Formats: sequence, C-alpha cells, structure tokens
Amino acid sequence: MTLHLEPDAPAAGGNGWHAMPVADVAQTLGVDVEQGLPAAQVTDRQARYGPNALRSAPPPPWWRLLLAQFTDGLILVLLGAAVLSLAIGEIEEAAFIAVLLVFNGLLGFWQERQAQQSLAAIQALVVPQARVRRDGAVQQIPADELVPGDVVLLEAGDTVPADGRLAGAFRLAVAEAALTGEAVPVDKGTAPVAQDTALGDRTDMAFTHTAVTAGRAEEIVTATGMDTEIGKLAALMSEVEPAPTPLQRQTAQLGHRLALIAGVAVLVLLLIGLAQGVAWHELVVSSIALAVAAIPEALPATVTVTLAVGMSRLAKRRAVVKRLHAVETLGSTSVICSDKTGTLTLNQMTARTLVHGGQELTVEGQGYASEGRITTAGFDDPVPDLRQLAAVVVLCNDAVLRDGACIGDPTEGALVVLGGKGGVDVDRTRQRFPRVGEVPFDSATKYMATFHEDRSGEHAGLMLVCVKGAVESVLERVDRVVDRTGAPAPLDDAGREAVRAAADRLAAGGQRVLAAAGGWMPRAGADLEGDPERAATGLTLLALIGIVDPPRTEAREAIAAAHGSGIAIKMITGDHPTTAHAIAEALGIPGEVVRGSDLEDMDDRQLAARVREIGVFARVAPEHKLRIVRALQSHDLVVSMTGDGVNDAPALEQADIGVAMGITGTEVTKEAADMILLDDNFTTIVSAVREGRTIYENIVKFVRFQLSTNLSAILTVLSAMVFGMAAPFTTIQILWVNLICDGPPALALGVDRPRPQAMAEPPRPKRTQILPRQRLQVLVWLAAIMGACTLGVIGWAGQAYDAATAATMGWTTFVLAQLFNVFNARAEHGSAFGAGFFSNRYLWLSVIAVAVAQLAIVKVEWMQHFFDASHLSAAQFLVCVAAGSLVLWLEELRKLVLRRRS
Repeated sequence: MTLHLEPDAPAAGGNGWHAMPVADVAQTLGVDVEQGLPAAQVTDRQARYGPNALRSAPPPPWWRLLLAQFTDGLILVLLGAAVLSLAIGEIEEAAFIAVLLVFNGLLGFWQERQAQQSLAAIQALVVPQARVRRDGAVQQIPADELVPGDVVLLEAGDTVPADGRLAGAFRLAVAEAALTGEAVPVDKGTAPVAQDTALGDRTDMAFTHTAVTAGRAEEIVTATGMDTEIGKLAALMSEVEPAPTPLQRQTAQLGHRLALIAGVAVLVLLLIGLAQGVAWHELVVSSIALAVAAIPEALPATVTVTLAVGMSRLAKRRAVVKRLHAVETLGSTSVICSDKTGTLTLNQMTARTLVHGGQELTVEGQGYASEGRITTAGFDDPVPDLRQLAAVVVLCNDAVLRDGACIGDPTEGALVVLGGKGGVDVDRTRQRFPRVGEVPFDSATKYMATFHEDRSGEHAGLMLVCVKGAVESVLERVDRVVDRTGAPAPLDDAGREAVRAAADRLAAGGQRVLAAAGGWMPRAGADLEGDPERAATGLTLLALIGIVDPPRTEAREAIAAAHGSGIAIKMITGDHPTTAHAIAEALGIPGEVVRGSDLEDMDDRQLAARVREIGVFARVAPEHKLRIVRALQSHDLVVSMTGDGVNDAPALEQADIGVAMGITGTEVTKEAADMILLDDNFTTIVSAVREGRTIYENIVKFVRFQLSTNLSAILTVLSAMVFGMAAPFTTIQILWVNLICDGPPALALGVDRPRPQAMAEPPRPKRTQILPRQRLQVLVWLAAIMGACTLGVIGWAGQAYDAATAATMGWTTFVLAQLFNVFNARAEHGSAFGAGFFSNRYLWLSVIAVAVAQLAIVKVEWMQHFFDASHLSAAQFLVCVAAGSLVLWLEELRKLVLRRRS
C-alpha cells in the first residue's frame, strides 16, 4: 500500500490528527496497524521526511574557534606585552611573543577540535531506540529511523520517540512536563478530541520527548524530527552554552588570581626599581617578563581538554559520561547503590524450578535458547501437563524472542522460553488468544494481569484471565490451586502457608520467585476499561516459578576492589529478601537486609541513622531509592545510584552520579543519568571510578606543576630586583619556559597512567578544593627552591664568569628545574622514584626533548643570539643540571621526613 494523503486530510506533521478517528488516521497514512509499514514504504518515507531527529546547532566554524583562542583575557595580556615590546624597540621579543601566541592558539584550536570530535563520538554511542511493528513483526530500531505511519509500541519507562496518534492505550499515563509544563502525568486514551483542543488536552496524542509513566500503548507516528511539537519549539530556541564544571571554575579562578598576583608583583617591581633608580627601559622589560611568567596561558583550556579526553577514555571502558562534571565527581564516589539484575548478575534470566501441584520440577537449559526440557525429581515420575501454565506465562507477557535475543523485559523473556518448554507454540497461542484488556505491572501492586478472548470460538462468551507477579500479590487474587493432575482444588489457609513455604525455599536458594494464575471468566459485565483489577480475582494458582540470574563472576572481584578503596556497596532489588541475601553473600556484600516495608516504618532521621549499616534493600519500590540516596547524602557521602525504570529517574537526579543501564534502561532514566553503562555491568562502574580518580589526579598534577612554575618565576624576578640584581630573564626566555619547556611535559601529565594505589585509598572528601592551603604551601616551597637555585647560580657564576654567562646559566638552571619538578608533580606524597617512574613514555619524551632543545640553545650560535644566551661549556651545563635537580632531591627529603613521622 502506498502513502495516500486525502485532499482534506492533514499532511504528516499537521495539527488535525487528534480530531480524526484511529481508522481514518491509519487510512490517511497508509498503514495497517496490525502489520505496520512494509520495508519498501519505510525506505520511501525516510527519503521524503529525513531522519527523526532535531536539528542541533552546528558547531562553530573553524575560524570562530580559532579566533576564540586569542580573545581570552590572559592571552590579551600577552598581546599587550608584545605591543609594548614593539613600542620600546624590542622587535625580536615582540616577534617571538607573536609567534608563540600563534603556536599556542593553533595548539588550543587543535585540542578543542579534538575534544569536539571526541564528545560527538561519545554522543553517537547513546542512540535512543524504539520498538515498532513492521512487516507484521516487532522490531527494535534506532529512533531516528522512524517515519510517519510507523506503529510504535510504548510501555512504562519509554520516552515517546515521535509525535503520534494513539491507536491503543491501556491504562496509559504520560508525563508531558517537557512540552506543556504540566507536572502531573496525563491519562491518555484513543477517543478523538475536538479540532480546536489545546495541545495539553489532546489526550489521544503522544508527543516526542514526553515520558510514559504507566501502562502501554500503540502509536501511529504522525510527525517526526523538526515537524514534531518539540521540534517547533527547538527551532525557536537559541543555542545555550554548557555551564563550566566546578573544577573548570576553580582552575579559571586560579588563573585569574595568579594574573592579579602578577599585576601586584609588577607594581611592586616598578616601585622598587624606581626607588633604586633603575632605567625605565629596563623596568619595562622586567615588567613584561614578570607578567608573561605569571600567566598560566594553557591552564583553563588544558583542564577542559583533559576532561573531554577522560570522557573518551571512559567510553572505551563502556561507560558513557554525558556531563563533564561527572568526570570529576566520579573520583570522589564513596557509596555505590546498585541494582542487582543485570548489573551484579548476568541478566540471562532462566526459569530453573517449578512448584506445580505441590511437586517440584526442574527446568533444564540456559538463557533464551529453546533447548531443554522439564523433569521431575524422581526418574520414573511423570511430568504433569503444563500447557495451561505455559499458555498463561506466554500470554501475560510482552516480551518477544528473536535470534536468541530478548526484546522486552528479561524476566518475561525467561517465561516465554518456559512456555515453549511447557508445550505451547508461542506465536500460535498469542494469535488464538488476542489481548482485549490488561492491568500493566506496577511496582506498587507487583503483579500484571491480561485478558484474552478465544478466537477459535471454543470458549464463546468467556475470557481467559492470566496473572503473574510476586507470590503475595498473586495469592490475594486466587481461591484455588491446581493439584498434580492439573485439576483445581480449594486453597485454604494451610494451603497458602504451604505455598509461602515453598516460595521461601526457592528464594533461599537464590531464585527469584514468581507466581502464575489463570482462569476463565464471563466476558459480559467485565469492566476492562474502568476497573480491570476486579475481573482479575477468583483465579486458580497454577505454579510457583523459580528464576535464576547468576551473579557475575567479575562483580565479586569489583566489589572487593571497591571495598578496598573505601567505597561502600549497597544492593537494591525488588527480589525477596531471602533471595537478595543469598546473592549478596555470594558477591561479598556485607550488612543488614532491609525490606521496603521496613523503610515505610522508618522516618528520615531513623533511616539516616541506620543506612550505613544496611547492605541490602530488598522488595523496594523505586520511590524508596530517593529516600536511600538522601539518607546517605546526609552523611556527606558522594552517592552513585544505578537505575533502569522510569520511576528511578528522581533518585538518579538526586544522586551525585546517576547511572543508567544502557541495555535494560528506559529512555527516561538515560536522560536523567550522568553516566550510561553500555554493558549494564557493575564492574564498569568500579572501572569508571578508578578512571575518574586518575583523571582528577592528573589534572591536579598539571595544576601543581603549572602553578609552581608561575610562582617560581614571580619569586625569582621580584627577588632579583629586591637584591639589586639584573633581571634574570628576558621576555623571550620566560616565554620559552612557559610555552615550550612547560607545555609538553604538562600535557603529558594529563595522560599519566593510574597509580597502583589509586583504588587502595579512601575517596577524597566531597568538598575538596583543588588547591587547599597545605598544597599551596608545598607549591610555595618548591617555587622558593627553584628561585633560590636560579639566583644562587647567577650569583656564583657572576663571580666566576662574565655577567652574560651567569645570566644564561641562571636561565638554564631555571629551565632544568622545571623538568625535575615535573616528577615532583607526579608524586605528591610518595617518592617520585616509585614503581611508575618510567611508566609515562610521553612524559619522558617531552622531558628529553626540552632538555636537548635547551642544550642546543646554549651550543648553537644562531639560537644563542635569538634567545639572548651565551655559550655554555659541558661543565657549566652540568652545574645547571645539578642546581636544577635540587628541587627534586629536597622535595624527596621533605616527603621522606613526613612519611617517617607518620
């Protein structure tokens, strides 16, 4: 069937769909709702309408990105220095400043382009998915491939992928705050509304980027991409720049404070120089050198790039970080609250045990493969007829198995496999018993019910009621139980206790226990639209089903590593407490086991008092997660919370690091999360924490190295003036130090490998500053050593050689001191000569390259002339090496004394 738009019908993307009956919408868009679009039409419509995606603001053109490298306040100071140098006739210095500014600008431009490309690649890893019906089969496709006329299947937790007319709605509620601002979810149906109905009252429509909070639906797509309602709003929105992270703000403030210090230092230098009668020309040269020395030109940009590169490294570990602040927060994570299913376990759900008619049966096989049979404990005992049970678990089910994979809930996938092993043909059963109503699963009621008619006509006037869910929830809806022959018998109190005892026995073995029930009810009089729960009563209990999801082998190791680094692990699950406790013991998670009902009995103060001692939260509802997060945060802990359901979103928003599951997670949780696990694996969280710690440490190393260099330059220049010495550096020489000698080693620190002890230390406190007083004191100490060594060499060489040679030796000592100091920056507390001393080849290459370049300057005549340097003999250069290395030896001595004291 080809697309046919009737003359008086709205085109795709129009506003009249809400006023049309479903049949007219389907006819207008040329789609059979039961079959969906054929592949040929999909291809044609994709060519006509384009991708189902909002047009994002294009990245800034390359020339604007390049120009931005020269508009920063700190860079403008350097431009001013170049202009001033030119004004006083220092042409070579002005030219060199200009060349280095261009080099620095090109480097920053390249770094930002690389960061943009890395972020774009990361965003491409998280592609929203949609379940559609095409060619009569359910498929899962990227949401951007949707076209008008597609039939989309929605359920609680989904984000609506495109605007559409609801063709079926079962107790559907949609949160439309993203579009209308209405905080309360809107109940939806299929009945058309008036043409002039306001957008927020179109109850028969679903709109892009709104969230399904309850129920399920079928939607005929009517608009995609920029033709959607949210697309129209997006076209009106201006581009918003992302806010800087706390770490970026800290480093930017450091840079500007250092520039302010430089301004004060320049003023002091001028006052001292004027008092000493120093020539104005020399004062200007010294002032320019001091200003240039104090400015950390690359500090803010390098932090941004390091964070972006860190995001890329995390993505390679299957953890997609959506927000820069999450990278720096990861390293301080002190508690991880993790879902059990799929995160701590394999998420290969398999029905392992049945309790049917008081008899325990074993289900063979693994995962979603159809191989395996159902056996009894006794070799000669006959297997009962399980077809009624198999039909119920297949019908009360939304999962579809295709090519060994499950599309839908993994637990429901296990039940589909069980139905096949129990003797029914899944597809034929679903075709014979179409669903006419349902009670969707709800975390509060803990059960799901579906209602079916028999198309064969064998049960005319009756409907089949199928229920599955938590044992207690199903027991409330049954009054009979099958015996070993499959015949229903009354279920008395003793029988109920026997059922509970059997469930406890399975749960004690680490199995998740579900109950299944069914029965035939008169179709007449059943209010499936208004009160379907009432119809799902008076049923027959068919079986208890024990489902296993084995713990991940690597999860136990990751949990042990987390405990060793001071990170507490809390397991949160909807499973029975006995099951949860068994799995927690297998994984090595200590602590009390608390039920969701126990949380209800605690107020916030009581929960906060006990939360640190609790290891497992069982039978919890998603809303309990928010209370758990807040209770942990009341102890000033940095909390990471995992989630996959729509109701987990508030807890993920509240947590310091919200983690969504990339495979089983709903689109709503992925939008709310800071990080998405592409493999749903707990080990990935711990790896991400380790990576986060390393990224933060590397940024701290860079800051310590950069600021010690700037402080030492300020102290050296000011001290020389105070002691009546000539300016120790020219502007060209200090620029060489700042941009060439310091640049490559500083960038190499950003890719330093994780320390072996990175996960053997407790998390850093939540409010840790990047430059606390103790760290600043150490930087001043290092700056003082480098300044003293530089001036000491100048003073000593001035007695032994001429002034030009002494100045060159002082400058060379200062350069080499920076190279030795980079190893101090790598090891703040331990020895710089630890196990990782040779681990960073980029650092060693940069240090060797700078040292060779400095040696060339004092040996090659034209380079000597350009840098205002003199020739140094091998002995003189070795003196500079020895003096410059003192900053490393003295810092090693200080750290050794502190370690022995502690």
